[in-house]
Amino acid sequence: MYLAEGLPNAVATTVALILYQELGISNGRITFYTSLFYLPWVLKPLWSPFIDILRTRRLWIWQTQFLLCVAFVGIAMSLPGRNFFAPSLAFFWLLTFCSATHDIAADGFYILALTEKEQSFFVGIRSTVYRVALLCAQGPFIIFAAQLEMRLGVVLGWQLAFAAMAGLFLCLGAYHTAILPRPAPDRPGNTETLAKFFAEFFATFKAFFEKPKIVLLLCFLLFYRFGEAQLLKVAPLFVKHARVDGGLGLTTEQFGTFYSTIGVLALLLGGITGGILVSRYGLRRWLWPMVVVMHLPDAVFIYLSYARPESLPFIGGCVALEQFGYGFGFTAYMLYMIYIARGKHATAHYAICTGFMALGVMLPGLWSGKLQEMLGYQHFFIWVMLATIPGFIVTALIPLDAEFGKKK
Repeated sequence: MYLAEGLPNAVATTVALILYQELGISNGRITFYTSLFYLPWVLKPLWSPFIDILRTRRLWIWQTQFLLCVAFVGIAMSLPGRNFFAPSLAFFWLLTFCSATHDIAADGFYILALTEKEQSFFVGIRSTVYRVALLCAQGPFIIFAAQLEMRLGVVLGWQLAFAAMAGLFLCLGAYHTAILPRPAPDRPGNTETLAKFFAEFFATFKAFFEKPKIVLLLCFLLFYRFGEAQLLKVAPLFVKHARVDGGLGLTTEQFGTFYSTIGVLALLLGGITGGILVSRYGLRRWLWPMVVVMHLPDAVFIYLSYARPESLPFIGGCVALEQFGYGFGFTAYMLYMIYIARGKHATAHYAICTGFMALGVMLPGLWSGKLQEMLGYQHFFIWVMLATIPGFIVTALIPLDAEFGKKK
């Protein structure tokens, strides 16, 4: 289920970067428009109560997977056009809307089907599987597209790659229709009257914003990844950009290989290690180590931008270090969202948290490409390190129960 949740997210927010770079779009336009793809994830709390109330989360999961199949077909069909950019963006928007809806249902299903102890143990595995899905899209999918591109040309190669992704989601939808369990708490809300429906809708939001220290909680969601959010958009473009233009000059296939092998292994180690440590000792004990390990490895891109090494194993080692830190530190972020969402409206409140998480990535991403074009890669990565400071500040201020996440 989390593989199906991660793949369309990665295609919209990372693979689209490579696709549009291959088709000749500038860094500034690429980062701006692909950052806007996060908007459905920002706005999804507005329709998350409907998902809570109208149908079961199980039903939403497999139905949105079939709609994602349709979106991938649309992207593939739009690429041959001379003015491909606008229609392809429209189908990417359909993809992101369906993916955001799938996220709400899947995350709610996770909370309803597992106990708090199981949630704590599996949060690292869940986040790792989700990240593996992102890296599978960045790795094998991009390698597959690169191979097709070399043989058939840019447009036809990427068309066939997206058609293959559509076939995968057709299979995933059919699989989850049959395989997903049916937990007793997963049932629609009461919609006997329209007035009662909207009263419950607004009560859900009201209850969230009445949580103790809500301002601090929102600051944590928005600024924990402030530096990483800007690195997220520019780093893939830097790795692929020609060396004459300040990049590392990796081919599309090399880019996919590094993010699907070395990066995946490092991320697996970081995410699973984080989940195990939190389940044994609690989030409070490991929160600061996770913050430090997540942010400091971003500095490897400063070195890469100045030294621009040609050794592929060395570049892969730097990528592995950064990915391990991200997997380890992101475990704390996801578990703290569960901490915030606890209570009667856990599914909707978790969706609100992920909406603010997406906003915290979208806004810095909008200007990241243009800022990089103004500063150059070297100064931009220095700025990214300075931008990690707010993450340390908000972590120092948030409330957290000493026993949360610890295995009883």
